[in-house]
Amino acid sequence: MSLKEQIRSDMKVALKAGEKERLSVIRMLLAAIQTREIEDREELSDNTVLQVTEKLIKQRKDSAKQYADAGRADREAQELAEAEILKAYMPEQLADSELEAMVVDVIESTGASGMQDMGKVMGILKEKAQGRADMGALSALVKNRLAG
Repeated sequence: MSLKEQIRSDMKVALKAGEKERLSVIRMLLAAIQTREIEDREELSDNTVLQVTEKLIKQRKDSAKQYADAGRADREAQELAEAEILKAYMPEQLADSELEAMVVDVIESTGASGMQDMGKVMGILKEKAQGRADMGALSALVKNRLAG
């Protein structure tokens, strides 16, 4: 079963169970997926569905931070709850040691020697770690390795 099919199935379950918040978040996710499919004019792969989901999680976290800064704890909590629902569709996150090993492996396999090779290394890492790592943290790891 593809990830998109799983999401649709979960929507039906949430609808039957009367889980309004979960249903709302799943519908939002399916709408984002459909929008991306219309833009790309093709059925999305599981990897691309993960990218869409990851983007929505990041948006929720950014919004939560803005609400927190504005003193709106109620809205902050809602945004964080939505992010948690979306996280259920993401694969398990890689441990720091696994990320470090992956970075070292990619740098060695590409022969990267400096910051000019950052794009090449990040391109490969993005493919390998899609949805399983925070790309900002991964980027910082690569920078430290290539600079030092």
